[in-house]
Amino acid sequence: MEKITIIGAGNVGAHAAVSAATLELGNIVLLDQDADLAKGKALDITQSMALIQSDVIVTGTGDYKETADSSIVIVTAGVSRKPGMSRDDLLHINADIVESIVKQVVEYSPDCILIIVTNPINTLVQLAYDISGFSKERVIGMAGILDGGRFKYFIAEELNVAASEVVTMVLGDHGALMVPLEDHCQVNGQPIAELLSRERIEEIVYRVQHAGSEIVNLLKTSSSYFAPGLAVIQMAKAIIRDEGKTLPCAVFLEGEYDVTGAFVGVPVVLGRNGVEKIVEIHLSEKETIAFNRSVEHIKERTADLNKQRQNK
Repeated sequence: MEKITIIGAGNVGAHAAVSAATLELGNIVLLDQDADLAKGKALDITQSMALIQSDVIVTGTGDYKETADSSIVIVTAGVSRKPGMSRDDLLHINADIVESIVKQVVEYSPDCILIIVTNPINTLVQLAYDISGFSKERVIGMAGILDGGRFKYFIAEELNVAASEVVTMVLGDHGALMVPLEDHCQVNGQPIAELLSRERIEEIVYRVQHAGSEIVNLLKTSSSYFAPGLAVIQMAKAIIRDEGKTLPCAVFLEGEYDVTGAFVGVPVVLGRNGVEKIVEIHLSEKETIAFNRSVEHIKERTADLNKQRQNK
């Protein structure tokens, strides 16, 4: 059976563990610096699996040795947002956390595929890539699946249709400059431009871009966790089951979309080797401008982090 490690037993990590266990993707190691927290949640999840006739075992630990030889390692650990904070505000503190984690992941699971969920995702997945020395196919950031799901829900809610009837795609940075692709959003094959006014579409796009903040402001003491936890496991499932499924993820671009040297959210084919292919889709002039703006923000934030690390 596959071995999946989830680092960070907070809300996102715990819900990712539940999702992976429910899908029976493999046995799971839930690791946290608070070993008792990880052990308690792991025990609770494993007992819940017995209720659905699943034999998946979730092991809680604070020891990286128990993560050895994992097929996939998912990093959710880090400080979450509070009201009034942007994802960028978490950059430096979470960078230190991710750096420490990745060094130990490399030691114990040198052949794993590494998925980063910690914010700001696009910059921290770049950091993980630089530290790990892994190939670009094996270091991936989660973002577009979550953002696309939010876009899908808002359109479905607006039109009073099933979310399963809506197709969406969100590119770029996982933040306020993300790019929900209006021209690629359809409901039962019909473009949303034929179903909603321009003004209403722009209002929904803005809500997608700030959906995380909306939840943070309501919860007050934490950020979202049900949807991110499920979103990252959609990636893990596509990899473990070699689905060859196209999903939006933050990956390293080397000329695709005219971008070089940055982790940017774009559609990719996920399979057993991680990123099997980067899919280039046509962007309108408006979408291209927004996408380039998003990429520049990613590059500026990453440069800021690199400068800070060099000055340590």
